[in-house]
Amino acid sequence: MMEKHRDLMLDFKDVHDKFMEDEEKYKEEFNEKGKKVVDIIREYEMKLTANQNSGQFSRYSSGLADKFWDQIRSFLPRIDFVGVR
Repeated sequence: MMEKHRDLMLDFKDVHDKFMEDEEKYKEEFNEKGKKVVDIIREYEMKLTANQNSGQFSRYSSGLADKFWDQIRSFLPRIDFVGVR
């Protein structure tokens, strides 16, 4: 995911870091670029857990998705603020 979307991710990381310093000033740009990044992250989350959502692996799938998002949050701590007004 990071390799395929490197430019977008790094561009968003820059805006994300600025947003952490001054939320009001960078809120619009953060949300605009963040929406694209969150869509990509969710796409990869679905690919990661697609075949495990039923049967005996459903609990594993949920845990895997949580760990995936934890890794994202370690790189982008405010990712959950995308779209929040």
